[in-house]
Amino acid sequence: MARKDRLDAAGVAGLIGSSLLLGLNQVVVKVVNGGLQPVFFAGLRSVGATLVVLAWVLWRGRSLRPRPGTVPAGLLLGLTFAAEFLCLFLALDHTTVVRSSIIFYSMPVWFALAAHFLLPGERITPTKALGLALAFAGVAWALAHRGGQTGETSLLGDLLSLAGAVLWAGIALISRGTSLREERAEMQLFWMVSVSGPVLILAAFGFGPFIRDLTPIDIAGLVFQIVAVASFGFIFWLWLLAEYPPSIVASFSFLTPLLGIGFGWLLLGEPVSPQIVASGALVALGIVLINRAQARTRPVARRRGAQG
Repeated sequence: MARKDRLDAAGVAGLIGSSLLLGLNQVVVKVVNGGLQPVFFAGLRSVGATLVVLAWVLWRGRSLRPRPGTVPAGLLLGLTFAAEFLCLFLALDHTTVVRSSIIFYSMPVWFALAAHFLLPGERITPTKALGLALAFAGVAWALAHRGGQTGETSLLGDLLSLAGAVLWAGIALISRGTSLREERAEMQLFWMVSVSGPVLILAAFGFGPFIRDLTPIDIAGLVFQIVAVASFGFIFWLWLLAEYPPSIVASFSFLTPLLGIGFGWLLLGEPVSPQIVASGALVALGIVLINRAQARTRPVARRRGAQG
């Protein structure tokens, strides 16, 4: 089936649903962290997702044999994925969902900055530079504004969220800038979850008891993370990328930090100050400008490639 050149009703519904899932994701992590040690929880999620993705691929009659020459990049992808979620799950032990959503979902900012130097056709244009400046300002404002509080809004948690965002950008760079760019999406996902699972389980021995105060809601949250987020949520996102122009799909990413703020406030009762709202708005506006710049430059690059 040919890729659609514009959004239809199904695409809008799918993109909003995917943004809602990502916005809710950190709330679920925060809740389950009360019952499971964060790194152990992240490892269980990856192990479970490995089994789900394996079953899905076999059901579709596809192979999980890696292409020649892709194993080193695949291992690097999995290790980076493990580091990203070690940082994120630990971050939510030390800071709020509201703050982490602003900082962690700034990933497009760090990807755009790194891609300027590492990927062809990803230059920083004036529009993208403005978007980067606004998003940088939003993240810096969130980091600087602590409201005189510690603990739930500790600097350690915020910095771990920032490290997770940078590592997430690294995953995107590995996927697009190495031999893995020719791999199918499900193979890339399998590398991520199958390598990160045992790595995170081993790392969990350094972070205290595996079980905290486990309740049925924690188990339900773990299952939700395995099935809805780490497995089919990511597969659904990849389907959206295959069905609709990537620039249109990416343009909806500005919703995620705003939805994260809303869910943290609504479901967990976390405080939302005017400064935090302004920080989230700056990051969201920056992401919009970055994605708009990418949407304009990629068709030009394709035309130049055809002429050459």
